[in-house]
Amino acid sequence: MDLAAFFVTLALIIPAELPDKTLIATLVLSTRYRPIVVWMGVSTAFAVQTTIAVVAGTVLTLLPETPVLVVTGTLFSIGSVLMFRGAGRGDPTDTKAEEEQAVDAVVDRGHGRAFTVSFLVLFAAEWGDLSQLTTASLSARYNAPVEVWLGAWLALSVVAGVAVLAGRWLVARVRFSVVRRLSGTLLALLAVATFAEALGIW
Repeated sequence: MDLAAFFVTLALIIPAELPDKTLIATLVLSTRYRPIVVWMGVSTAFAVQTTIAVVAGTVLTLLPETPVLVVTGTLFSIGSVLMFRGAGRGDPTDTKAEEEQAVDAVVDRGHGRAFTVSFLVLFAAEWGDLSQLTTASLSARYNAPVEVWLGAWLALSVVAGVAVLAGRWLVARVRFSVVRRLSGTLLALLAVATFAEALGIW
């Protein structure tokens, strides 16, 4: 088992998701439905999205090593830039209003059950999200699909659990800009390491 892939994935996804709409969406859902059912629906959505990301990353590993490293390094760089850009904006209150509208839209389509609403809202929110791109990149980088899947799913599920249990407290006290900068720095370091490996320096 590649423990490095597991722990790197865990360490990257948690800070990337804490200031993300994932936490806010789960918080909104947990104010409307039973928290445990919300967490189950959200975690199931994460399992599906993580599987898709890992499969995409695994397909990349079928290509020659250097182009794969360049692509993954580029994706890490883009993720880092997005995190630093997001650090200067993004009021959790605004995001919360957007996620409330998303929940209402799903409910209006006739989905009233907590598990279904939670699954659909988070499945849509995570599609093409930074965490999904990061998971695909890590899967390609380490060629350890099981470990990356476990790390990514556990990280996402932990963030969802935090949102359900202490979301309001976290939004009120944690400066999301600091968390975004931390995540951006981690992604930038991984991008540098990946490009160095592609150039034969590492």
